[in-house]
Amino acid sequence: MRKHLTNAAYGVLDYASFPFGMVLVAPIVLHRIGAPEYGLWMVSTAVVSAGGIIASGFGDANIQRVARLRGTGQMQRMIHTVRSILGINLALGSLLALLVWLAAPYAANHIAASRMLPAEECLSSLRVASLLILVRAIETVSVSTQRAFEQYRSTVQISTVVRLLTLAAAAMLALAGHRTVSILVATAIFMALGTVMQFRQAARLLGITSLWPAFEPEATRALLKFGAFVWFQALGGVIFAQFDRILLGISLGAQAVAPYALCVQFAQPIIGLTASGLNFLFPYLSGRVGSMSKEFLRGTLLKALACNLAAICCCAGGLLLAGHPLLRIWAGPAVAQNAARILPLVVLGSALTGCSVTGIYALQALGWFRTVSIISLGSRAAMLPLMIFLLHKMGLEGLAISRVCLGSVALLVYLPLWQFVAPDAEKPCSAPSSTSFAIQEGTNP
Repeated sequence: MRKHLTNAAYGVLDYASFPFGMVLVAPIVLHRIGAPEYGLWMVSTAVVSAGGIIASGFGDANIQRVARLRGTGQMQRMIHTVRSILGINLALGSLLALLVWLAAPYAANHIAASRMLPAEECLSSLRVASLLILVRAIETVSVSTQRAFEQYRSTVQISTVVRLLTLAAAAMLALAGHRTVSILVATAIFMALGTVMQFRQAARLLGITSLWPAFEPEATRALLKFGAFVWFQALGGVIFAQFDRILLGISLGAQAVAPYALCVQFAQPIIGLTASGLNFLFPYLSGRVGSMSKEFLRGTLLKALACNLAAICCCAGGLLLAGHPLLRIWAGPAVAQNAARILPLVVLGSALTGCSVTGIYALQALGWFRTVSIISLGSRAAMLPLMIFLLHKMGLEGLAISRVCLGSVALLVYLPLWQFVAPDAEKPCSAPSSTSFAIQEGTNP
């Protein structure tokens, strides 16, 4: 239990370091270089996050497989898996970086349409962001491998230091009058150094001196077969996690992104703190699901769900009470006035989405990647036209309403999970269609 609590604490720290740091840095950037520059920074950051998530979408499959192989002591197959996921992420990251690089001129012209930012600066920022996508894709390999070993301390320490240094550099550069491109270049330097350190830790856990990409046939087939569903789920998640800000910037200009981005940053901990705190549940169940009884699994999930709901209620309630005053302090009255109108809707949407965290981890640990992917992609495919329609009809309020709709349909993950763990269900926990990769050579529900 102590190990799980420690991992949960480090998971929370891993998540909290960036959004809370951003909240502290936001007023410095806003007041020193203005809302348009801040909006450009947020758009570029969203591009990096969205591209990094898509490029590293097979990461959960890596965690599930490595955790299972570790549980059975198959070290060589673990090394093959990690080398294969590195090859996959390198290929995806390079492709996405190239696509963003080529699309940057078109996007830059739209972002700079308000004439408040030079198009050249927008172009340079987006192209630096495209290179950061590749760095993020590579880094995720080492991070997911360490989490599969249920080792959170070292990876969190490195990522936290990198994020804090990045944010500190952003604040100092803004105070010195430097603009968004300088902030992104500093981010690239720190991220590259952090990635090197992460790989040293991953190699140590695997008992090897170096880690190079490869496409080992068995490991690559397993990762692609089931990781494809995780990747499609990650792709769908980008639509609302990052694409909304990109679409807003292209549609209404960089300045319109500032109030919406602040609300999302304030509300994101509702999801992030819960997801990071319960992240240990995924490798924990992945390594043991083939041997634990259905009753034990049900009890574990009920405890996790209780913690999930408690964290959501505390975060959402506190934010609704203190959100408006904090917005005025951090962003000033002008930006806060626009942000306050949509904050309750953004908070509600994030709270609903956060309630699905336990269900998603449980289904993925059981190997039900296809089920999670279908629910995730189906809901987001249905919400995307609604998001675009509401944005054009209602502006910021419409985009916030679309987040509430998405949060509601995210709770559908509990339907198949409940059918599986319900007391009167006859299917045992170790059924061939629902457990580890070794068993998943058959069908996936």
